Amino acid sequence: MSFDAETLAYYEKTAPHYTASSAEDRHRLLDPFLDLLELGAFILELGCGAGRDAAHMLARGFKVDATDGSKAMVRKANERHAVGARVMRFDELNAVETYDAIWAHASLHHLPRADLRPILDAVHRALRPGGWHFANYKLGDLEHPEEGRDISGRWASLPSPEWLDAVYAQAGFAIAERHSYRAGSSDGTRRDWLALFAQALP
Repeated sequence: MSFDAETLAYYEKTAPHYTASSAEDRHRLLDPFLDLLELGAFILELGCGAGRDAAHMLARGFKVDATDGSKAMVRKANERHAVGARVMRFDELNAVETYDAIWAHASLHHLPRADLRPILDAVHRALRPGGWHFANYKLGDLEHPEEGRDISGRWASLPSPEWLDAVYAQAGFAIAERHSYRAGSSDGTRRDWLALFAQALP
């Protein structure tokens, strides 16, 4: 299926909260990722949420195709930032060599592990040769080594760094940078995260 209906329902319900709470907090890895790109590069955003990252990309001179699987999130992104966001689930990505970069902040970790590889294959096809991809993932630990629902009902794959390395390699990516950090989540928990800057191999 490559998406989780309960996770989408959660974001439909909580879109007003996300719009209000995340308006001023732009993710700290966005600018370093954008610095890898030529000015005017075409960026696909998977899971644009309230639209703050897309708005920053546009302000820096990039072309942006902002997408989200939640209709409510797309509506809020456009109301708040006028980024031209559109509704698209991960499994609906069918572009071929269209984008210079694909940004997926705190979104792909909601996919079941079995569904990540097909989506990464689609991400690879959608990128031009040598294109860049960003994604970050909540990691599993000794207490929570298996994927499942968090306390808010969203799906969390909770992979290991080694598992992510293998899946990205299988999908034709070379990981150029890894950023490990500890961060909170909207469900009130704090976990270890891993952010990846990956480049599509020919």
